[in-house]
Amino acid sequence: MVTLILKPGRERSLMRRHPWIFDTSVERIDGPVRNGDTVLVARHDGTPLARAGVSLASRIRARVWHFTPDSPVDHAFFRRRIAQAIARRLAHPLLRGQQGLRLVHGEADGLPGVILDRFGAVAVLQMTFAGAERWREAIVDAIRRALPELEALYERSDSGARRLEGLEPRTGLVFGTLPETVVIEEYGVRLLVDVVQGHKTGFYLDQRENRRLAGQLAEGARVLNAFCYSGGFSLHALAGGAREVCSIDSSGPALELARRNLALDAELPADRARWFEADVFTLLREWERDGERFDLVILDPPKFAPSAAHVPQARRAYRDVNLHGMRLVAPGGLLMTFSCSGGIGTEEFREIVAECAAKNGRDAQVLARLQAGPDHPVGLAVPESEYLKGLLVRLE
Repeated sequence: MVTLILKPGRERSLMRRHPWIFDTSVERIDGPVRNGDTVLVARHDGTPLARAGVSLASRIRARVWHFTPDSPVDHAFFRRRIAQAIARRLAHPLLRGQQGLRLVHGEADGLPGVILDRFGAVAVLQMTFAGAERWREAIVDAIRRALPELEALYERSDSGARRLEGLEPRTGLVFGTLPETVVIEEYGVRLLVDVVQGHKTGFYLDQRENRRLAGQLAEGARVLNAFCYSGGFSLHALAGGAREVCSIDSSGPALELARRNLALDAELPADRARWFEADVFTLLREWERDGERFDLVILDPPKFAPSAAHVPQARRAYRDVNLHGMRLVAPGGLLMTFSCSGGIGTEEFREIVAECAAKNGRDAQVLARLQAGPDHPVGLAVPESEYLKGLLVRLE
């Protein structure tokens, strides 16, 4: 079998069961190899360690499928892994009855670069790793076997990460018939999912539990939802009894989808919702000058650091939005603030928020650390899988 030989001492991360092998750790590859091929990974002395998929175009030269080097990677392997990942979600007591679920979460489920989200009877597949691309047929077959009740499987492998893997984007119906509209119910709130053109796989399932929390905190409150996208936080706030919800996004189509979401729920008080198509950074400053104040401010910006090269500018962006967002929080009010940038760690994000509170002369308390739900597990050996981090802060 084709073997990837590590440089001396570069097996340490693998011994901790981290699945990534960077190009700087590779001594050589013995044998002919194509992008996405499965190879044996061995120490410099030839001791086998794992089986991995190779990405010849990426700095992450290989990602481990499993750490049992004498076991094959084949169709049966993917059937097992995908069935196990799905079964864990369906058996989890906190996830029962959810219509929107992440069923496969990449490295955390032992399936690097494979994302599978379910929205009712429709599932959306995303693959961002050359190794997964090579096994696409097996992965689709495993999904079909594990979820025979699916009406449709749609592919949204159009992430920019594919270019780093030497892969072209691919989208389209894999099997079944896609309904004209896809709607899920999330803790009593109905939400449209745009699986064809929406962000990521069509909807941000990682914020489900935090949207519910926002609703629980919103009773009688004046709420600001910045970077509102399709209005998930806004609708939960309205359902929770907010007296007014102001939502900002720079995207007209996103706001139109948010209005359509609101129209789905006839019981929600539409007259308490205000929508603003504007640059968030600019409007926060304007409202600050106008003396606007809110009881609950939600800051859920897009990924400011899609790669390590973007981390410095991401830090500046998080400082800016939190500095000015805090100034709109009334004394004794609450701030829910998030980062989904993997390049910004949990502690660094807390330090940025603390720095902003100090600059604003505000006493602040962290009431809760916020994260994705249990359908987005974090592998203990893979801290990179903990990309979403957030804080619930009281500001005096």
